[in-house]
Amino acid sequence: MKKIIVLLCSILIFSYMIKSNDSKEVVIPDEAIRFRVVAASNTIYDQNVKIQVRNEVQNRILELLKNVESINDIRRIINEHKEELSKVVNNKLKNIGYDKKYTVNYGYNYFPKKKYKGITYKEGNYESLVITLGEGKGENFWCVLFPPLCLIEANDNNKEDVEYKFFVKEIIDKYLKK
Repeated sequence: MKKIIVLLCSILIFSYMIKSNDSKEVVIPDEAIRFRVVAASNTIYDQNVKIQVRNEVQNRILELLKNVESINDIRRIINEHKEELSKVVNNKLKNIGYDKKYTVNYGYNYFPKKKYKGITYKEGNYESLVITLGEGKGENFWCVLFPPLCLIEANDNNKEDVEYKFFVKEIIDKYLKK
């Protein structure tokens, strides 16, 4: 029953966000944990590094969270694995010869107001895992770890295009096929 409730909540959040889209402002639930990777700059090289770091860390996070059923479990797992996630970043940066500093921070972090395709995402401090590369002055990737939905960064050629990636199929697989 608990699994079905989690699935229904995710579907309701999805429906709410679509409705929010109509009003041109998207509201992310208060009970959410975001994930963000901020590039050092907007050069092609730094943006490519951001994507490579994002891919490595996101893959590890997905492995860590694959059997998680609550926001408190996610908080615990992120806190228990902060050092490991930092090592994932460090190893990726070493492998590609990137020598700028980086930070990995989990807590309440500031997210600026963002506008994509006429939709405004409110600024504010949000519970999040934030990786900042170099001085962190470049475009960023961000998504929502809980509830499990992501906002995928703008395409390099068209910064106004944003694609939502929902993990509803993964949730259905996870909760209904156990």
